[in-house]
Amino acid sequence: MALFDLRGALAEGRCVLSSWLGLNDPVVQEAFLRAGFHAVTFDMQHGLLDTGSLRDGIALAVHLGKPALVRLPVADRALASRALDFGASAVIMPMIETVDDARAFVAVAKYPPLGQRSYGPTRAAELHGYDDRANYVGDARSQTLAFAMIETGRALASLEEILAIDGLDGVFVGPSDLSIALSGDGTLDPRGAANEAAIGRIVAAAEAHGKIAGIYAGTPEDVKRYRALGYRLVCVGSDFGVIAVGAQSLADASRA
Repeated sequence: MALFDLRGALAEGRCVLSSWLGLNDPVVQEAFLRAGFHAVTFDMQHGLLDTGSLRDGIALAVHLGKPALVRLPVADRALASRALDFGASAVIMPMIETVDDARAFVAVAKYPPLGQRSYGPTRAAELHGYDDRANYVGDARSQTLAFAMIETGRALASLEEILAIDGLDGVFVGPSDLSIALSGDGTLDPRGAANEAAIGRIVAAAEAHGKIAGIYAGTPEDVKRYRALGYRLVCVGSDFGVIAVGAQSLADASRA
């Protein structure tokens, strides 16, 4: 099955919709992969995935024609390279706050001269159909994507400098953490005025720098709002959330 062209769709300005998976059950993963999402994002920061289930989940995604993105654990630059070696099409690094943070991330996510990613894409080259693995390097440099998560006040203060870094393909907003950081008292308020202003500022800055803006959306209504603002990559909901809501809805309807 042909892989959806993630880079091409984003470059054309189309909105790419991704599911968000944190459970390690392959049957659950397959159900979301067969749904109408363009891509899948595996959450290694807060999800229940381990390295083995990530490896297998990426392979399943590629076989079903869906590019796999991976939200990494905080500061786990080693896993950035491994996820790409497993065949991921993009990696998302949480809690990037400074230019140095972003540069260190690019260093492990991109081959030279953009970064210092070590060569060893045995599984990635196989999954993506490279008979000559040497050809993978040049393609990966331009085709695999690196997103820095913007979710703190320090990150906002460094936003322009982060976006200017060569090799960083875009930024990805975590509305919940950003709202906690901007509230002043640790309040979770993703739809608060300060958060909404920051979300608008981030997408405008990304566009000005020719970079991709991505964001997590809790609901389909949020997807529509973020898409209207210009976000080109939107990850919505979660596998656990969908299952929990569906189970509760079934129970409520059955008792009525």
